[in-house]
Amino acid sequence: MYKVMALDIGTKRIGIALSDYLLMLANGHSYIQRQPEADAVNTILKIALENNVKKIVVGLPLNMDGSAGFQAEDCKKFAQKLNDYEIIFEDERLTSSEAEENLRSRNKNFRKEKGLVDIESACIILQQYLEREQNDRRKKTIN
Repeated sequence: MYKVMALDIGTKRIGIALSDYLLMLANGHSYIQRQPEADAVNTILKIALENNVKKIVVGLPLNMDGSAGFQAEDCKKFAQKLNDYEIIFEDERLTSSEAEENLRSRNKNFRKEKGLVDIESACIILQQYLEREQNDRRKKTIN
C-alpha cells in the first residue's frame, strides 16, 4: 500500500497534500518555503519517504488557452529534481480561486496565513487526480 502526494508549486511556497492509503481522499499536509530550493526538495523527499509515497502529482499552472507558460515550465523544472518518484502533471487552472472559496466557506483566514491557500490548492489538485484515476478503474472494470 502506498500514498500519492500532490504539490502546488509557487514562486514563494509549496503546498503539500497526501492521499489516504485507499487512494480516495486528499488531505492537506503542510506548506514549505520554496527557497532555498535544495532544502525544499529535501523536505519533500523526506515527507514522501515517511509517508510511503509512490507517485507525486504536480500542479501545472497552464494558461487559460491550455498552453504552458513560464510558471508551468518552472514547475516542470522543479519536478525533475524529484526523479526518484513517478511524476504526474495535473492541470491546476483556477485552483487558487477555488481554494480561497473553500477556505472562505470554512471561515478560515487565508489572508493572514497565505500557506493555507497553497495546502488547499494541493488538496484540490490531488483530489482531481484521484477521482480521475477512480473513474478510469471503474471504466476498465465495466469493459
